[in-house]
Amino acid sequence: MTAPVRPSPVATPAHSAPASPSLRLVRVPTPQPPLQDQRLPVRLVVPGVAVPRPPHRPGPRPRLAGAAFRDDEFGPAWSLRAELPAAGEAGRRVVTLALEVLAGRRPIGQLQALTSPGVFAALAGGRRPRWCSEGTAPLLVGPVHVCEPVDGVAEVSAVAHRGGRAHAVAARLEGIDGRWRCTALQIG
Repeated sequence: MTAPVRPSPVATPAHSAPASPSLRLVRVPTPQPPLQDQRLPVRLVVPGVAVPRPPHRPGPRPRLAGAAFRDDEFGPAWSLRAELPAAGEAGRRVVTLALEVLAGRRPIGQLQALTSPGVFAALAGGRRPRWCSEGTAPLLVGPVHVCEPVDGVAEVSAVAHRGGRAHAVAARLEGIDGRWRCTALQIG
């Protein structure tokens, strides 16, 4: 008996393993201008350490061009910041009352004196966020943050918590006739 003849393996270039591409480093220039002296260390903001900021001083309220206002005119009068109560307390009150109205736990008439006619009409329109109108979990309003971009105007924001979820609430308050009035309200 003769043994079967096996062909001998021959390495052909068509059946060889493909060569892996070599890696190379490409240096990309930074789009920022270089530091003045690259030998000096860069000062980074350390988490937990407060960076001192200058105190915020709101500027004057912008006036309409060409409109002359007289003191004896009938109608609402803009109030300066010095004539208004604390914006944080007024903002918390507006946000809390608006959320309670949307949840159906407070009559909407209690918001009429605190809001502009447009905001009051939008709240009375009947559209309520589902998270606000449904459920029985308590509605909690977190700390209210206040920013005063100009004299007599305050922008407040807060986070409302209900049922383990958080929702953003923002409002713009304007000083009219010696009290804060909500002229814009955004509930997320």
